[in-house]
Amino acid sequence: MTTIDLTIEKSRRANAIQRAKERNIIIPTYAQMKDPSKIPANVKDELKGIGLWDIHPRNLFRINWHNEPVASGGTFGEVNYLELPSSLTGVPARIIVLIGKWFPTGAHKVGAAFSCLVPRLVTGQFDPTTQKAVWPSTGNYCRGGAYDSALLSCESIAILPEGMSKERFEWLANVAGETIKTPGSESNVKEIFDKCKELRQSGQDLMIFNQFEEFGNYLWHFTVTGAAMEEILNQVMGPNDRYRGMASATGSAGTIASGDYLKKLFPNSKIVASEALQCPTLLENGFGAHRIEGIGDKHVPWIHNTKNTDVVTAIDDNAVVNISRLFNEETGRAYLVEKGVPEQLVGQLDLLGFSGISNVLSCIKTAKYYEMTENDIMLTVLTDSMDLYRSRIHEMHEEFGQYTERNAAADFAQYLRGQSTDNMLELRYTDRRRIHNLKYYTWVEQQDRTYEEIQDQWYDPNYWTDVQKQADEIDELILEFNQEVGLG
Repeated sequence: MTTIDLTIEKSRRANAIQRAKERNIIIPTYAQMKDPSKIPANVKDELKGIGLWDIHPRNLFRINWHNEPVASGGTFGEVNYLELPSSLTGVPARIIVLIGKWFPTGAHKVGAAFSCLVPRLVTGQFDPTTQKAVWPSTGNYCRGGAYDSALLSCESIAILPEGMSKERFEWLANVAGETIKTPGSESNVKEIFDKCKELRQSGQDLMIFNQFEEFGNYLWHFTVTGAAMEEILNQVMGPNDRYRGMASATGSAGTIASGDYLKKLFPNSKIVASEALQCPTLLENGFGAHRIEGIGDKHVPWIHNTKNTDVVTAIDDNAVVNISRLFNEETGRAYLVEKGVPEQLVGQLDLLGFSGISNVLSCIKTAKYYEMTENDIMLTVLTDSMDLYRSRIHEMHEEFGQYTERNAAADFAQYLRGQSTDNMLELRYTDRRRIHNLKYYTWVEQQDRTYEEIQDQWYDPNYWTDVQKQADEIDELILEFNQEVGLG
């Protein structure tokens, strides 16, 4: 199906409404996630007594970019973002990053998971009283899905590779109904798909929400993240400034959909797809294991609009893990201050997790490639923060020893100031089509998508725009659902 299926299943929908009545569940709309000023005052009052990560249904209304940056009791303000100075990035271009830490779960994937589950819930296609929600992921998406499931009173199964950070597993142990570890690490997505196939054949009553093919993931980022980026641009752009583009890792190809939104407003802007150099699937049809948790997975996601992608960058995972030490070790932070990076900004660098660092490096590479000036703006997203990678810092201490000023100087010079335009490709039409064609091997041969649909993705001019228009229709269904629940 080209668009999100919104067929109504009356009996299951009635079960979902009854469950929501019993559990005091009200569901936010896309319009409210875009603009929290539309959230009812009574909900905001309730949130003043609820922690950001609490398992409470009102935290559904905190699935947005506007949360007050506090651990408990916050309501809403402007979009959370940072502007990284040239003293850090080494380029004159303005690099602005949206902050993902202030979502429930500490990562923005909770929004994508919401957008996959809720349309099925309010239509009755998913019955929370009988079915389990299955969340295949390399980390943050299954955490977000398990969390959303808990808030919506659904049973959940989280699936992720055994090599992901221990923080993810510790958290899932308390939230997910069941956690399944699959072989490998970040790049081992086929193993996750294989486990999903096994679950489908198990006879259990379940529904699999595969972020790599679920258009709810695309729609949430197009609608909500795209609007948040527009809001930032409206705040920061001066009369001589130019928005030049956004960069995003293509893990599930959800976040990069925000570039589609911005390209409608700024047709000449660039969409930069980023991946790990150790797994250069988009760059050179390559494969391999890497350490940047949350990105590149040896395949092209079904929901990646490759026809609208302009540049591919490949980031060395050595750069990411070493910069994580530079940004988070006391010695590294002191060195950055010494090099002229504002101390206040240095104190906030733990807002960048592994994929966030990678996204920033992609912005730097792009700024250098296009010779951007101080009037040029690049946007990207910090999907999570170092709160989910503290164990990795400890592991590096054990493996490599104390982080010294010499280490800091080398990492700053090599991986920040020395970031080059190597391992990147400005895409021609044929390059875009080559990347699109890689979908065939995963999705048509292995995951039961049709030849006709993969052709439609490339040749049908309405394929992507039809999905983009669905937020309003789903909002109507959510409002009807809430009205029948009677709590809104």
